[in-house]
Amino acid sequence: MVKNIAIGTGRRKTAVARVFVREGSGKIVVNGKDAKDYFSSSEQVQVVRQPLLVTSMEGKYDILINVCGGGLNGQAAACLHGIARALTQIDPDCHTALKANGYLTRDSRMVERKKYGQKGARRRFQFSKR
Repeated sequence: MVKNIAIGTGRRKTAVARVFVREGSGKIVVNGKDAKDYFSSSEQVQVVRQPLLVTSMEGKYDILINVCGGGLNGQAAACLHGIARALTQIDPDCHTALKANGYLTRDSRMVERKKYGQKGARRRFQFSKR
C-alpha cells in the first residue's frame, strides 16, 4: 500500500488537477502517463516542475496527478498550482518561496460568459438601420 504524504488541488481556467505526493524518486505521472509523454511541449513540463525546483525537492517525491478540463497549457498551470499547495502541506517553511514566485495564487482569469441577445460575451449582433 502506497501512502500519500500530501494532497493538493490546483485550478486554472476550466482545468482542475488533483495532486498526490508520495515518497519516491522524483517521477511525475499525469493521467497514467509520464509528464514528458502527456504534455506536448517541454515548456509545459518545465512549468509543472517549477515548484519542485524552487523548493529544491526535485528527487525526493513521486507525484501522481489526475487532471481534467481545459487545454494542455491550462492543465500544466493547474498541476503547478496543485503541486505548490501539496508541498506547503509537507513543509510549511517552503510557503514563503512558493508565495514569492506566485505559485500559490490561483490564476482566476476565465472565459467571460456569453450574454443573451449578443453574439458572444461582448460582440453584438450586426446593427441594421434599414
